[in-house]
Amino acid sequence: MEVQQAGRKRDAIAGLILAGGRARRMGGEDKGLISLAGRPMVEHVLERIRPQVDEVLINANRNAERYGLYGHRVIPDVIGDYSGPLAGMLTAMMAAKQPWLAVVPCDSPLLPQDLVERLYQSVLSESAEIAVAHDGQRLQPVIALLNCSLLPHLRAFLDQGGRKIDTWYAQHRMVATDLSDHPEAFVNVNTPEERLELEQRVIADATS
Repeated sequence: MEVQQAGRKRDAIAGLILAGGRARRMGGEDKGLISLAGRPMVEHVLERIRPQVDEVLINANRNAERYGLYGHRVIPDVIGDYSGPLAGMLTAMMAAKQPWLAVVPCDSPLLPQDLVERLYQSVLSESAEIAVAHDGQRLQPVIALLNCSLLPHLRAFLDQGGRKIDTWYAQHRMVATDLSDHPEAFVNVNTPEERLELEQRVIADATS
């Protein structure tokens, strides 16, 4: 599917939910499946990202059957040992049928409803290969839009032992997308205390 945008067709975009980490600070729990306001966190993220993309991929290295119940392709890292978000992006680029990949984490349930469109307009306006969300103070590197033509470059970077996402981004034409008007988009969960705080925000957002 291609979406019509102001006189031209928008390129098809796959959405990637990153749920492949170890979540050490959460006691090793699978963050995407942690309950938040009565539902697994990944459900909140799916609710936000699914209408914005042509296909959803879930990158998960455990609990594949549970993630599979949502009806989307579940893809484990093609390189092992929990190698970080870039490994998930590489896996998704290999699996995606679309030329663009919109990446979001499984623990950011308050993503903007127009996130993907804003990232896409950024790459168009700057002829960029990567758009990365910016919260007004710093980049948020796991909320991004990537051109899948970068697949061989990313594979080479990982094969050479690279793991730092900022380092890889800096090697390509990258634009920062200002999302400072949506500070709630960048609230995520790394500790049980943050989960409780975020739950209150989700409940408030649902009732506002």
